[in-house]
Amino acid sequence: MGKPTPENVAALAAKLGRNLEPEQARLLALYIESLLKWNRVMNLVAHSDWKRVLGDLVADSWHLADFLDTLSIADSPSTLDLGAGAGLPGIPLRVFWTPGTYRMVEIREKRVAFMRYALSRMKLQNTQALGCRVEDIPEEAFPADLILSRAFRPWPDVLAFALPRLADGGVCVILANEAPPTDMAPAASWRLVGSAKYHTGGKDRYFWGFTPASASK
Repeated sequence: MGKPTPENVAALAAKLGRNLEPEQARLLALYIESLLKWNRVMNLVAHSDWKRVLGDLVADSWHLADFLDTLSIADSPSTLDLGAGAGLPGIPLRVFWTPGTYRMVEIREKRVAFMRYALSRMKLQNTQALGCRVEDIPEEAFPADLILSRAFRPWPDVLAFALPRLADGGVCVILANEAPPTDMAPAASWRLVGSAKYHTGGKDRYFWGFTPASASK
Protein backbone atom coordinates (compact mmCIF):
# COMPACT_ATOMS: atom_id res chain seq x y z
CA MET A 1 0.00 0.00 0.00
CA GLY A 2 2.94 2.32 0.56
CA LYS A 3 2.80 5.42 2.70
CA PRO A 4 1.03 8.75 2.20
CA THR A 5 4.10 10.85 1.41
CA PRO A 6 3.62 14.31 -0.12
CA GLU A 7 4.97 12.97 -3.40
CA ASN A 8 2.64 10.01 -3.79
CA VAL A 9 -0.34 11.94 -2.42
CA ALA A 10 0.27 14.56 -5.11
CA ALA A 11 0.66 11.86 -7.77
CA LEU A 12 -2.62 10.14 -6.87
CA ALA A 13 -4.47 13.45 -6.59
CA ALA A 14 -3.29 14.32 -10.09
CA LYS A 15 -4.74 11.04 -11.37
CA LEU A 16 -8.01 12.02 -9.69
CA GLY A 17 -7.96 15.37 -11.49
CA ARG A 18 -6.55 17.62 -8.76
CA ASN A 19 -3.16 19.29 -9.02
CA LEU A 20 -1.87 19.98 -5.52
CA GLU A 21 0.53 22.66 -4.43
CA PRO A 22 3.51 21.22 -2.51
CA GLU A 23 2.21 22.55 0.82
CA GLN A 24 -1.23 21.10 0.16
CA ALA A 25 0.30 17.70 -0.57
CA ARG A 26 2.40 17.89 2.62
CA LEU A 27 -0.59 18.74 4.79
CA LEU A 28 -2.83 16.08 3.28
CA ALA A 29 -0.14 13.43 3.72
CA LEU A 30 0.21 14.48 7.36
CA TYR A 31 -3.55 14.30 7.92
CA ILE A 32 -3.93 10.89 6.26
CA GLU A 33 -0.94 9.51 8.16
CA SER A 34 -2.44 10.72 11.44
CA LEU A 35 -5.89 9.38 10.57
CA LEU A 36 -4.63 5.89 9.76
CA LYS A 37 -2.43 5.81 12.86
CA TRP A 38 -5.38 6.54 15.13
CA ASN A 39 -7.66 4.32 13.06
CA ARG A 40 -5.66 1.27 14.17
CA VAL A 41 -6.96 1.66 17.71
CA MET A 42 -10.34 3.32 17.17
CA ASN A 43 -12.96 3.14 14.46
CA LEU A 44 -12.63 6.51 12.76
CA VAL A 45 -13.13 5.52 9.11
CA ALA A 46 -13.83 2.30 7.25
CA HIS A 47 -10.69 2.40 5.11
CA SER A 48 -7.17 1.32 6.09
CA ASP A 49 -5.58 2.08 2.70
CA TRP A 50 -4.38 5.68 2.33
CA LYS A 51 -5.25 5.64 -1.37
CA ARG A 52 -8.89 4.91 -0.60
CA VAL A 53 -8.90 7.55 2.13
CA LEU A 54 -7.68 10.10 -0.38
CA GLY A 55 -9.94 9.05 -3.24
CA ASP A 56 -13.11 8.26 -1.29
CA LEU A 57 -12.97 10.75 1.59
CA VAL A 58 -10.44 13.56 1.20
CA ALA A 59 -11.48 14.23 -2.40
CA ASP A 60 -14.85 15.44 -1.08
CA SER A 61 -13.02 18.36 0.51
CA TRP A 62 -11.44 19.77 -2.62
CA HIS A 63 -14.77 19.50 -4.45
CA LEU A 64 -16.41 21.27 -1.51
CA ALA A 65 -13.80 24.03 -1.63
CA ASP A 66 -14.65 24.60 -5.30
CA PHE A 67 -18.37 24.70 -4.51
CA LEU A 68 -17.94 27.19 -1.67
CA ASP A 69 -16.08 29.48 -4.05
CA THR A 70 -19.24 29.68 -6.19
CA LEU A 71 -21.41 30.90 -3.31
CA SER A 72 -21.86 34.39 -1.94
CA ILE A 73 -20.26 34.06 1.50
CA ALA A 74 -18.76 36.72 3.77
CA ASP A 75 -15.10 37.49 3.07
CA SER A 76 -14.00 36.30 6.51
CA PRO A 77 -16.78 33.90 7.47
CA SER A 78 -17.54 32.25 10.76
CA THR A 79 -18.16 28.61 9.85
CA LEU A 80 -19.69 25.74 11.82
CA ASP A 81 -19.20 22.15 10.67
CA LEU A 82 -21.82 20.02 12.44
CA GLY A 83 -21.08 16.41 13.37
CA ALA A 84 -17.48 16.61 12.18
CA GLY A 85 -16.51 13.02 13.07
CA ALA A 86 -12.85 12.48 12.21
CA GLY A 87 -12.54 15.91 10.65
CA LEU A 88 -14.01 15.03 7.28
CA PRO A 89 -14.57 17.13 5.28
CA GLY A 90 -13.42 19.93 7.59
CA ILE A 91 -9.70 19.35 8.13
CA PRO A 92 -8.79 18.66 4.48
CA LEU A 93 -11.18 21.44 3.44
CA ARG A 94 -9.05 23.93 5.38
CA VAL A 95 -6.08 22.92 3.26
CA PHE A 96 -7.95 24.24 0.20
CA TRP A 97 -10.35 26.82 1.63
CA THR A 98 -8.88 29.00 4.36
CA PRO A 99 -10.96 32.16 4.99
CA GLY A 100 -12.36 33.10 8.37
CA THR A 101 -12.84 30.96 11.45
CA TYR A 102 -13.77 27.29 11.15
CA ARG A 103 -15.25 25.35 14.07
CA MET A 104 -15.87 21.60 13.85
CA VAL A 105 -18.51 20.38 16.29
CA GLU A 106 -18.42 16.77 17.51
CA ILE A 107 -19.80 15.21 20.68
CA ARG A 108 -17.71 11.99 20.66
CA GLU A 109 -14.64 12.60 22.80
CA LYS A 110 -12.24 10.27 20.97
CA ARG A 111 -12.98 11.91 17.64
CA VAL A 112 -12.50 15.35 19.16
CA ALA A 113 -9.16 14.20 20.57
CA PHE A 114 -8.11 12.96 17.15
CA MET A 115 -9.09 16.19 15.43
CA ARG A 116 -7.15 18.24 17.95
CA TYR A 117 -4.12 15.99 17.47
CA ALA A 118 -4.29 16.38 13.68
CA LEU A 119 -4.79 20.13 13.91
CA SER A 120 -1.80 20.48 16.21
CA ARG A 121 0.41 18.56 13.79
CA MET A 122 -0.82 20.44 10.73
CA LYS A 123 -0.86 23.86 12.41
CA LEU A 124 -3.95 24.95 10.52
CA GLN A 125 -4.88 28.54 11.26
CA ASN A 126 -8.22 29.65 12.76
CA THR A 127 -9.51 26.07 12.85
CA GLN A 128 -10.67 24.27 15.98
CA ALA A 129 -12.59 21.24 17.23
CA LEU A 130 -15.40 21.81 19.72
CA GLY A 131 -16.32 18.85 21.90
CA CYS A 132 -19.99 19.48 22.63
CA ARG A 133 -23.56 19.00 21.46
CA VAL A 134 -24.68 21.45 18.82
CA GLU A 135 -27.14 22.85 21.36
CA ASP A 136 -24.15 23.75 23.56
CA ILE A 137 -22.04 25.54 20.97
CA PRO A 138 -20.59 28.69 22.61
CA GLU A 139 -22.51 31.87 21.94
CA GLU A 140 -19.47 33.55 20.40
CA ALA A 141 -19.81 31.18 17.42
CA PHE A 142 -23.09 32.86 16.46
CA PRO A 143 -24.33 34.18 14.21
CA ALA A 144 -22.55 31.93 11.69
CA ASP A 145 -21.99 32.92 8.08
CA LEU A 146 -21.77 29.31 6.94
CA ILE A 147 -23.10 26.08 8.43
CA LEU A 148 -22.07 22.71 6.94
CA SER A 149 -23.63 19.32 7.53
CA ARG A 150 -22.94 15.83 6.24
CA ALA A 151 -25.22 13.07 7.56
CA PHE A 152 -25.49 14.89 10.88
CA ARG A 153 -29.28 14.98 10.98
CA PRO A 154 -31.98 14.84 8.29
CA TRP A 155 -31.58 17.92 6.15
CA PRO A 156 -34.89 19.57 7.20
CA ASP A 157 -33.72 19.31 10.83
CA VAL A 158 -30.35 20.86 9.94
CA LEU A 159 -32.09 23.78 8.25
CA ALA A 160 -34.38 24.23 11.24
CA PHE A 161 -31.34 24.38 13.53
CA ALA A 162 -29.50 26.77 11.22
CA LEU A 163 -32.27 29.28 10.51
CA PRO A 164 -32.07 31.32 13.75
CA ARG A 165 -28.30 30.93 13.98
CA LEU A 166 -27.18 32.30 10.61
CA ALA A 167 -25.97 35.81 9.98
CA ASP A 168 -27.90 37.93 7.51
CA GLY A 169 -27.15 36.47 4.10
CA GLY A 170 -25.64 33.33 5.62
CA VAL A 171 -25.57 29.98 3.83
CA CYS A 172 -26.25 26.41 4.93
CA VAL A 173 -24.58 23.68 2.85
CA ILE A 174 -25.77 20.07 2.90
CA LEU A 175 -23.46 17.27 1.70
CA ALA A 176 -25.73 14.62 0.21
CA ASN A 177 -25.88 11.42 -1.81
CA GLU A 178 -28.79 12.57 -3.93
CA ALA A 179 -29.80 15.56 -6.03
CA PRO A 180 -31.37 18.59 -4.30
CA PRO A 181 -35.01 18.12 -3.31
CA THR A 182 -37.69 19.13 -5.77
CA ASP A 183 -40.22 19.34 -2.95
CA MET A 184 -39.19 22.38 -0.94
CA ALA A 185 -42.09 22.13 1.49
CA PRO A 186 -39.77 20.96 4.32
CA ALA A 187 -37.64 24.04 3.59
CA ALA A 188 -40.32 26.65 3.03
CA SER A 189 -38.25 29.30 4.83
CA TRP A 190 -35.28 28.72 2.51
CA ARG A 191 -34.27 29.05 -1.11
CA LEU A 192 -31.72 26.98 -2.98
CA VAL A 193 -28.85 29.22 -4.10
CA GLY A 194 -26.55 26.60 -5.56
CA SER A 195 -25.95 22.91 -6.09
CA ALA A 196 -23.22 20.75 -7.57
CA LYS A 197 -22.81 17.14 -8.57
CA TYR A 198 -19.46 15.38 -8.57
CA HIS A 199 -18.19 11.80 -8.76
CA THR A 200 -15.83 10.29 -6.22
CA GLY A 201 -15.45 7.01 -4.41
CA GLY A 202 -17.32 5.26 -7.20
CA LYS A 203 -20.54 7.22 -6.74
CA ASP A 204 -22.21 10.53 -7.47
CA ARG A 205 -22.38 13.00 -4.62
CA TYR A 206 -23.95 16.41 -4.25
CA PHE A 207 -23.74 19.75 -2.48
CA TRP A 208 -26.86 21.80 -1.79
CA GLY A 209 -26.57 25.44 -0.78
CA PHE A 210 -29.48 27.18 0.97
CA THR A 211 -29.99 30.69 2.24
CA PRO A 212 -33.02 31.94 4.22
CA ALA A 213 -35.83 33.06 1.93
CA SER A 214 -35.96 36.34 3.83
CA ALA A 215 -32.39 37.18 2.76
CA SER A 216 -31.98 39.83 0.09
CA LYS A 217 -31.53 38.33 -3.37
